[in-house]
This record gives sequence, structure tokens and C-alpha cells, in this order.
Amino acid sequence: MKRFVWRLQRVLDIKTKEEQAKRAELLALTEKLAETRGELLTQQNILRNIISRISEERPKKRLGKQEFFLKCSATSDALIKRLKEKERKLESQQIEKIAEVLKIRRFKEGLEKLRADAKREFIRSEEKLEQKELDEGATIGFARKRLTTEELKIRN
Repeated sequence: MKRFVWRLQRVLDIKTKEEQAKRAELLALTEKLAETRGELLTQQNILRNIISRISEERPKKRLGKQEFFLKCSATSDALIKRLKEKERKLESQQIEKIAEVLKIRRFKEGLEKLRADAKREFIRSEEKLEQKELDEGATIGFARKRLTTEELKIRN
């Protein structure tokens, strides 16, 4: 029996590698997003902790600390805004990567279905050829047997 060869196998292999590369990019992007979210939460928790400690102080000490906190909070707010903006950008990039991966996967699945159909058709045609050869062999065997029986009858 011949070996199954599919002309589009190379395209399927390329799409598989492309999907793996896009998945790796998506994973890296997701890790960056998680890191950014963690950093954002850390900054927000630091600010909350400072505010809660300041609020526990006595009023006289609290005023000086509140003034210092308010002066420094502008930089913290700017950092939090930058982190939120970075988070939004990473989320939109993540959505785009997911769409790319899904597009490639759908294309690849279509190719895999075509390959499966082609393989089924190949197997079906090979089985037909094999059956045809068996039928021819049986016909030839029957004809030979018949000829030899007729020759024996003629000789006798």
C-alpha cells in the first residue's frame, strides 16, 4: 500500500508553528500584565497603609505627616496612573493576541479537517484498488481452474 502524502502538509506544519509562537507571545504578554497588576496593587496597598497609619496618629503629629504625605502623593498618583495606563495597553494587546491565536487555530483546524478527509479518501481508494486486485486474482484463479478442468475433460 502506498504511503499517504498530503500536498498541504507543509502549510499545516507552518500554521502549527505559527500558533505555538503566538501562544508564547500571549503567555509573555499575560505574565507582563500580571506583573503590572501586582505592582499596581502593591502601590495602592502602600498608599492605603500609609493613610491608615496617619489616621491613627494624634492630631498634632498627624498634621505634619498628612502635609508630607500630600506632597509625596502626587508622585505616587502619577505612578499609579502610569501603571493603570500600562495595564490598559497590555489588556488591549492581550485581546488582539487572543484574536490572532483563535484565527490561526480556526485556519489550522480547517486544514486538519481537509487532511482527515483526504486521508479517508486515500484509504478508500486504496481499499478499492486492493479489492479490485483481489477480484482479478480470484477471477484469474477461477478461469485457470476452469481451463484445467476442461482440459482434463477433453483429454479423457
